Amino acid sequence: MVVQAVSRQKEVVIWTSFVVMVPVFLWLGYQLSPVVLEDLPMWHIIGFLALAIILALIPIVVGEVPLFLAQGVSLAALLSFGIFIEMIVTLVSVLALMAYMRLNRENRLRIPINMLMFSSISLIAGFVFYLFGGTPGDTRLLNIGVITPILAHELVYFTLNTVALYFIQVQIYERKSKFITPDTKWDAVTSIMVLPVGLILYILYEQVGPIALLYVGLPFVILTLILQLYHSSQKVNVHLQQAADVGHQLTERLDTQGVLDVFLDKISTLFKVDYAAIIDVNGEKIMKVLRVMDKQNSVEANAILHTDDEELLAYMLKRGKSLCYLTKKEWKHMSKTHLPANVESLMCVPVIRNHKIEGLVLLASTSKRTYDKSQLMIVDILCSYFGVAMEKARHYQETKQKSERCALTKLYNYRFFESVLDKEFDKLNKGHSKSLSLMMLDLDHFKKINDVYGHQSGNEILMQVAERLTVLVGSKGTVARYGGEEFVILLPDMERGQCFELAERIRVNLATRSFALKQHIRETKGAQMVKVTASIGFATAPDDAEDTLDLIRHADRAMYVGAKKAGRNKVAEYRKTS
Repeated sequence: MVVQAVSRQKEVVIWTSFVVMVPVFLWLGYQLSPVVLEDLPMWHIIGFLALAIILALIPIVVGEVPLFLAQGVSLAALLSFGIFIEMIVTLVSVLALMAYMRLNRENRLRIPINMLMFSSISLIAGFVFYLFGGTPGDTRLLNIGVITPILAHELVYFTLNTVALYFIQVQIYERKSKFITPDTKWDAVTSIMVLPVGLILYILYEQVGPIALLYVGLPFVILTLILQLYHSSQKVNVHLQQAADVGHQLTERLDTQGVLDVFLDKISTLFKVDYAAIIDVNGEKIMKVLRVMDKQNSVEANAILHTDDEELLAYMLKRGKSLCYLTKKEWKHMSKTHLPANVESLMCVPVIRNHKIEGLVLLASTSKRTYDKSQLMIVDILCSYFGVAMEKARHYQETKQKSERCALTKLYNYRFFESVLDKEFDKLNKGHSKSLSLMMLDLDHFKKINDVYGHQSGNEILMQVAERLTVLVGSKGTVARYGGEEFVILLPDMERGQCFELAERIRVNLATRSFALKQHIRETKGAQMVKVTASIGFATAPDDAEDTLDLIRHADRAMYVGAKKAGRNKVAEYRKTS
């Protein structure tokens, strides 16, 4: 999840509130505490602070919310020394956690937000503890009058924490958020688990002194590590499931552009990224950016990259294995790169097919320690799916093109043309279009060209005619090779008069511009310039035909009877006779 920018006005208000209110909260906490500061055992308190800091440096972060396992130490500090020391322990552990996370400039606002949140929550929950009759140093936990304030403190603490997190998401970062989220459930589980540990630490400390910090602290640290490993394994399992779902979605796409779009969209959603790119490797020196998501606009799609100017990518190609960098210090020696200047963490994974690097997937974040080895493994799996999906899509497109296109002219073949004709005629019958014209074109005396110049020259003319027809018709219709030297053109929503004008333009173009034959069988060297004419006939539905077969037959009849028999190099239209 990417932290959204907060307005300058909000930043000023938050920092000002932090500077003013946190000291006020601490002063109020000190006033509420029944313990005199001079009477407190400072070395014991330092021990509590040390244990809280250690726990803060082993965080479990769910989403962007750190689960605060140091809360158990804070609870023991409250019960032993009062609310003021509890607030100090909590705020010091918060600062330790923020320092461990090494927030970048964009995320530093989380420091005053968290300090305000925890100082205010500690103050209110501590006040409730005293309100319900709580007394520091009373170890009779089986007494209802002693345990009730503790449970009230924990309930208020958890509730206020949930409300505060929701408020921060909705009001400060202006995100859509549910009040109860998976993060809330994890926080509840953690609160339930640390409560007995905090109580045990409190009881032992009251009985045996600071050595209790070792007796309870060591198992507590081990419990934290176990929870961290469990959460990490759960996170990996979720990512594996998501990777499988992405793999299914990729293999369902049969076009390369769709595969690229789906892959970039999904991988940018699965991981925290400020920059993501799919790069095609064209040889050893040149690369092309196929897709990019870049908030800094440092590079655009279809940009050409050279390995001489891309030290990081060049190293990746040479290494041939996935890379994961936690901070910029690890890769800053590779200074030549198109990446945004504020990038810290990054992952780079090769897309390998048949033992050859076909492409690179690059993910980057402006935060430090954003990625880990488990995430690199997931991206590696996704890149394997991506490579297979791209190859499948390419094969499908090649097969589809071969089945739909004429191998010589690259025009659509008659089989594909029939399917288009059926669809367009169905639109006409349903009233989605007003007319449908079909044009038949036959090259005049084409056999003579084959006999004089050879069949290769005949093929040259067919290819050149196909190119001219494609340009002249453009997006107005569909051009196909009907067979031999015959071509057919389907023109949706084109009236009879417009069809005649287009047919005449085609006839004139073919008749007046010579065709260059380079592969002729004549003895003379160089290209032979040859004139070729065409006879064209057309029919327009619904006036001239009631179905597709009628439309083809009537256009064909107009071509042979109206154009061929009338002397060739003519345009003829079909007219119904009464």
